[in-house]
Amino acid sequence: MSKKILLIDDSPFFRGQLKISLSKEYEVIESGTGAEGLDLVKREKPDLVLLDIVLPDYSGFEICKILRDSESNNLMPIILVTSQDAQEDVLIGLELGADDYVKKPFNERELLSRIKNIFRRIDRNRNANPLTGLDGNIEIQRELTSRISRGLVFAAIWVDLDNFKAYNDVYGFANGDRIIILTADILRDQVTLFGNPDDFIGHIGGDDFIIVTTPDKAQGICEEIIGEFDAKVLNFYNEEDRSRGFIKTINRRGEEDTFPLMTISLAIVSNERRELNTPIEVGDIAAEVKKKLKTMTGSNWFADRRTDEAHI
Repeated sequence: MSKKILLIDDSPFFRGQLKISLSKEYEVIESGTGAEGLDLVKREKPDLVLLDIVLPDYSGFEICKILRDSESNNLMPIILVTSQDAQEDVLIGLELGADDYVKKPFNERELLSRIKNIFRRIDRNRNANPLTGLDGNIEIQRELTSRISRGLVFAAIWVDLDNFKAYNDVYGFANGDRIIILTADILRDQVTLFGNPDDFIGHIGGDDFIIVTTPDKAQGICEEIIGEFDAKVLNFYNEEDRSRGFIKTINRRGEEDTFPLMTISLAIVSNERRELNTPIEVGDIAAEVKKKLKTMTGSNWFADRRTDEAHI
């Protein structure tokens, strides 16, 4: 289903030009006045508004403010249409919440690129994890599928926190969320410092993450993540728990259980020595490696080094 764009401009000629350019890829509806445009927003629910600043009734600034003040429309992207020399208008519009602007006379290729970029950003944000802002499962699948289909050699690092549930039970979900954010920040920082410019970081959900890098970078990234996590996670425990090295909680039978402080496990799966054909296959191998990691104490990384002929 094609996305719907609303043009609000008092010039029939300009609307005609825009409609010819946009109708190749989008459904286009149009209005010559601000009042009619506001009514169309309510009735048609467009995916994006192209808004001229100079209108016969309302100004484009007023329309922009009305849309941004409405809870139902405040996330709808708005692109301002302005004259070539109206830089002050652009600044005012952006301050009122417009997402972008295009100048008259417009360049068709530039306009389409700006619209596509906005829609692409919105789609990515919808798929992102709301807590960390990292790409979620749709983008993770897409990234792995892309690297496999292009024949690229890659290393996928599955990241998992140990004893996270016990921490949540004792310290509460708000503090648990702080740990998730801490982990995401550490992954970003270490991948930026020790990975490649096109490396990928995704948030599978909960305390599970994934990094997609190259085999030559994977071990170094894992070691740096472990060092940072082990040092920083201690700040999220009280002095008593830090001193004794474990936390206490009550299980379902009403008995006291003890759990070690949180650690981090990183499972590396690569197609460097074996063929991997689907993201599911990559995930299945990672699950096997994670079982091995769960038998270890402390924070660790472990790499699957099997070839196609080798078995555990």
